Amino acid sequence: MDALEALLTRRSIRAFRSEPVDPALLHRVLGAALHGPSAGNQQPWRFVVIDDPQVLRLLALDHPHASVLQACPVAILVCAETVDLHHPDHWPSDCAAATFSLMLAAHALGLGSTWIGLHPQQDRMAALRGAALLPPEVEPFALVPLGHPAERTDQPDREHPEWIRHNTYLQPWGSGQG
Repeated sequence: MDALEALLTRRSIRAFRSEPVDPALLHRVLGAALHGPSAGNQQPWRFVVIDDPQVLRLLALDHPHASVLQACPVAILVCAETVDLHHPDHWPSDCAAATFSLMLAAHALGLGSTWIGLHPQQDRMAALRGAALLPPEVEPFALVPLGHPAERTDQPDREHPEWIRHNTYLQPWGSGQG
């Protein structure tokens, strides 16, 4: 699958088959996340791979939108080490880029995933901080369940040319361009 196809066909997957994810695939997915862009190349991201079914079930109880964790074989907790950053306000953007890179790579490799948001909700962050035994300088950002999809999601129409502007917000894209 090429990059453009992966971008256009990736969807959130919330149902997984019970088979485990091959560690080699996990390695490749994490490698993609490590190659994401970051402000000033600060690369604050850190990752916790969670594959203990009991821990996943407990985490599902701590978040109102995380029931998918009860049936996925593995989840990746995306975090940021926030000490001594040159651009301290940009770690959430950096982690968002890493999270999406991770999810896109998973899709390209035939895996499914979904993004469970943590940051900036302090209660959700605190639950994951405690469960993963994160040190104080590490902030949890998102939790990404991964696995072999047990569902196919429809391809929604996401073409909204009216959302695209040209030079200024007042000028619609496509009006007068060659």
